Amino acid sequence: MITRREMLQVSAATAALAAGAGGLSRAFAQQRLTQDDLTRFDAVGNVTLLHVTDIHGQLMPVYFREPSVNLGVGAAKGLPPHLTGTDFLTKFGIAPKSAAAYAMTDRDFTALAKSYGKIGGLDRLATVVKQVRAERDGKVLLLDGGDTWQGSLGANSSRGQDMVDCMALLKPDAMTGHWEFTYGEARVQELVKSLDFPFLALNIRDTEWNEPVFDAVKMFEKGGVKIAVLGQAFPYTPVANPRWMMSKWSFGIREEEVRAQVDKARAAGAQLVVLLSHNGFDVDRKLASRVAGIDVILTGHTHDALPEAVTVGKTLLIASGSHGKFVSRLDLDVQGGAVKSYRYKLIPLFADVIKPDAAMTAAVTKARAPYAKELSRVVGHADSLLYRRGNFNGTFDDLICAALLKERDAEIALSPGFRWGTSVLPGAPITVEDIHNATAITYPQVYRLAMTGERLKEILEDVADNLFNPDPYYQQGGDMVRCGGLGYSINVAKPIGQRISGMTHLKAGKPIDPRREYTVAGWASVNEGTQGPNIWDLVERHIASQKTVRVAPNSSVKISGI
Repeated sequence: MITRREMLQVSAATAALAAGAGGLSRAFAQQRLTQDDLTRFDAVGNVTLLHVTDIHGQLMPVYFREPSVNLGVGAAKGLPPHLTGTDFLTKFGIAPKSAAAYAMTDRDFTALAKSYGKIGGLDRLATVVKQVRAERDGKVLLLDGGDTWQGSLGANSSRGQDMVDCMALLKPDAMTGHWEFTYGEARVQELVKSLDFPFLALNIRDTEWNEPVFDAVKMFEKGGVKIAVLGQAFPYTPVANPRWMMSKWSFGIREEEVRAQVDKARAAGAQLVVLLSHNGFDVDRKLASRVAGIDVILTGHTHDALPEAVTVGKTLLIASGSHGKFVSRLDLDVQGGAVKSYRYKLIPLFADVIKPDAAMTAAVTKARAPYAKELSRVVGHADSLLYRRGNFNGTFDDLICAALLKERDAEIALSPGFRWGTSVLPGAPITVEDIHNATAITYPQVYRLAMTGERLKEILEDVADNLFNPDPYYQQGGDMVRCGGLGYSINVAKPIGQRISGMTHLKAGKPIDPRREYTVAGWASVNEGTQGPNIWDLVERHIASQKTVRVAPNSSVKISGI
């Protein structure tokens, strides 16, 4: 079992530096934190699982602010991963203002970002993967939880090819998916056929014959242990994303199929069963309570970064963060078909500390070369922190909503509650790359249409239920839709249809009239044939006109029932 001392090495290495009110000097922070601090691990057992997930097209190190609001409902209320800020630090014994606090929470983010720098980058990940493989020769599985091929200008322009080419150097043993499917069925199949490892998704079937589209399971032998890895793609892809992009495939949690595949794997001699999942943490927590025989669930989709494994019965849940910031290492001692002990560490890939792998650096440089000039083009400057992640709003989304209102001459703006999207520090230039990191999708058209107040409430209620339904199996989307020009109150404890109240037209200062039609601008519509300019062009035009962007704190959403 992992000890608290081992789990919090990164925090301990920097805890003495926590007293300062501002950020440390970059050089001092680098001096105190070393690659050995980040990767030091007392190995145990005969199997090592390395897990990455939700990289979202990020080849390079990034700034990514973790959420300040991440509410749990029902049985998950108040449990990890639904802890943020000071509550998170207290729960896991992490020192404020430490490197671990910077990597895993929103506390003092701007000051600490200036001290510790960016995190991630596939070349830093490659260094750690190679180090662990050398240490644990013949015992390591590297598993990719999906949302890998989407989320950047390069990924969108190459339709995932840049990520496929660079990830190939890591030699993953298997992956599953979600946003990958928004490139369309034909492109996904084309890319999957090019992989040197299996793309696993036991819960996707073709709609004509109800036959599996992808392999369900792959058997491995590592450290003398027979391991079954089952893949679970995001079950609600046709709800959260355009159905017409994968019209020949059906999805779902398919709990009975998971159970059947686990039993089949055990019957085939599997001594360790791993579910490589993109269900989301709360869905996987419920699944673990209902399906016996799964030893480890490597969970993804909800972007949670937890420094401890969460146990549900005999199942370990591992949450490895997003945007390439972390790689999880889980060592297991498997004897007689059971896990006798384990040790776990969530490793933050501090870019200023970990030496980049030369071969991966070259591959990343090559992949980015066709877009390099455009990626670095400066559009404007940030005068406040721009970030996305949070249940209800983020300043980058507020900026997008402001662009929608102005550039489309709308009264109300709607922007999707995507969890992916990097951060921009105050005082930094806003580049084309930054804009695409928040908008790069294959259905980017900005619509402009009339909606009644009644219809607006229906939209908010529907999205709220996707997020706050107390049954995790009905949580089908991301965070709340972001609103511009519209304020409201939400009681997350209420049932569907009763959570939203107090809807207000902010510019007019009047309640939203259910019968009146409002001019609404938005993007990322799941409807086929949506017409309008691409969202990134519209946002770029708005930022360029502003030159310097400052986004004030958003107080238009009033939250209760928590």
